[in-house]
Amino acid sequence: MDASSLRALIDQVAAGDCTPDDAVRQLRRLPYADLGFARIDHHRDLRQGMPEAVYGPGKSPEHCAAIVEELLNATPGPVLLTRATEAQVKAVSALTEALGHGPGEVTGAGSTHTMTFRAAPARDGSVLVVTAGTADLPIADECTAVLRALGFAPTVLVDCGVAGLHRLLAELDRLAMADAVVVIAGMEGALASVVGGLTPAPVVAVPTSTGYGAAFEGVTALLAMLAGCASGVTVVGIDNGYGAACAIARLLP
Repeated sequence: MDASSLRALIDQVAAGDCTPDDAVRQLRRLPYADLGFARIDHHRDLRQGMPEAVYGPGKSPEHCAAIVEELLNATPGPVLLTRATEAQVKAVSALTEALGHGPGEVTGAGSTHTMTFRAAPARDGSVLVVTAGTADLPIADECTAVLRALGFAPTVLVDCGVAGLHRLLAELDRLAMADAVVVIAGMEGALASVVGGLTPAPVVAVPTSTGYGAAFEGVTALLAMLAGCASGVTVVGIDNGYGAACAIARLLP
């Protein structure tokens, strides 16, 4: 339940269109629903303005399907399943189609996917997602899927790494006009400082685990971004495209 649906319920009770007992029945699902193997936080949208997301790793396909079903039935807003396997996607799609919610939108390639249902209403704000290399696209896919679910329409600039800086400089106008920028880079992670020095917008940097031996599966990029010389750049964890999208949603009104 989000703020608008709670206000609507209160208005219905005040107008006599909903009995107090029926309102209590609906509110029993707040603040969470206990499924035995998970406690679904229906109160999160009220507290944070963003719904709870389902993290796929470690969960069985059946657990993912049951949690998504609970969220779809109890909340009017977007529902997200992140880092999902093919088996999890199939289980969730089969259940949601049977319940009339449709198969959901699936993005991502390879071993993990992001599933989204019911995107939020469109939000203002021009968001750029900039990747250093094509190898960073899986994290960019996760980030953009979550941004779209939260109501944004991000633009992705692919393969703008510092080894060919002219590719980024060709996009200076877009950087100058953006309301927020997500920079996704592995290797030495230098792109975050470069972008942070070119745009006045808030920059959220995502270190990725791409890179050769001394990249240490993203640790080098993470430390470089944290020690970068561009002021005010926010850094999330390694490969955390989801977290970057949520940071943007908190930054922009």
